[in-house]
Amino acid sequence: MEVNRICNFNAGPAALPEPVLQELQENVLNFQNCCMSILEISHRSNDFDNVINDAVARTKRLLGIGDNYHVLFLQGGASLQFAMIPMNFLAEGRTADYINTGTWSTKAIKEAQIQKKNFNVAASSEDRNFAYIPKEFSFNPDATFVHITSNNTIKGTQWDQFPDTGDVPLIADMSSDFMCRPIDMSKFGMIYVGAQKNIGPAGVCMVIVRDDMLKLIPDGLPTMLDYRTHVEKNSMYNTPPCFAIYTVQLVLKWLEETVGGLGEMEKINRKKAELLYAAFDESDFYKGTADLDSRSMMNVTFRLPSEELEKKFIDQAAQNGLGGLKGHRSVGGCRASIYNATTVENVEKLISFMKEFENRNK
Repeated sequence: MEVNRICNFNAGPAALPEPVLQELQENVLNFQNCCMSILEISHRSNDFDNVINDAVARTKRLLGIGDNYHVLFLQGGASLQFAMIPMNFLAEGRTADYINTGTWSTKAIKEAQIQKKNFNVAASSEDRNFAYIPKEFSFNPDATFVHITSNNTIKGTQWDQFPDTGDVPLIADMSSDFMCRPIDMSKFGMIYVGAQKNIGPAGVCMVIVRDDMLKLIPDGLPTMLDYRTHVEKNSMYNTPPCFAIYTVQLVLKWLEETVGGLGEMEKINRKKAELLYAAFDESDFYKGTADLDSRSMMNVTFRLPSEELEKKFIDQAAQNGLGGLKGHRSVGGCRASIYNATTVENVEKLISFMKEFENRNK
């Protein structure tokens, strides 16, 4: 059945690749001829074992990591990770560095504060309303880890180069730019990802944690909040979100087999971002909110000459099949999220509409 789909620029839950949606549709009633829906199969079945193990294997291949990293599928989103990280890695006598680049970094810092953990804010871009990624840091060489948020969905900023932390492992919230490009995983002790922006639907959080980080965890934590529980049980200590994990598996398959890996994905993402930012730079009607050297490839934030025009722009864009362009409620304005599944063609349609709207409303 032909479906008239919009160009989806939502920030999350966000666009999924159409081949993934089609395969999901086929397996909703009868998953791989097992005579049950993917929504019904047991997480203890061989069928689901194959799903989760394939998702883990594809993640490791795409990132180029070995068995010293564990790929977990947890619930509670990235927001629960804000609390689990200091709980697991900042036992008494340890300290950490946090870099504050916006809303999600601020929330992570707050959870460390609630637990009365020792930490240092090594850098912040709060002085200019988080419009840039800091370049100077005040790192503690004795820190257990350095925490960053790799991409700021609300302010439209992204780390182009990750900070040099020496022997101190990085922990990164990569919820909104995971798998958008190759990365040097040797820098990272842990990455965590709310799936609903770039690799799947809401309901599952991927955590990739290195062996040496597990040795920092104190005994006596609540069972479900101890990373070792989920490593030992292959993410199945309790019933996992099977459908969400299956969707992630299909997205990873699409990335690996259809796109051709993260190097090819980066080329597509850079092309989309360059086209869209060029449209801003050629116009005095649209204005990006992030500094040029901190612009995000994933979340393009911009303003129009007035809030009235912004509302009109968002409404008329929706009427023209361009959805999800409203900025985050905390900052207003407009935002086009151009995650992996967003096509170059859809970005070109947005740019065409932007030019028409500008000509009608100057």
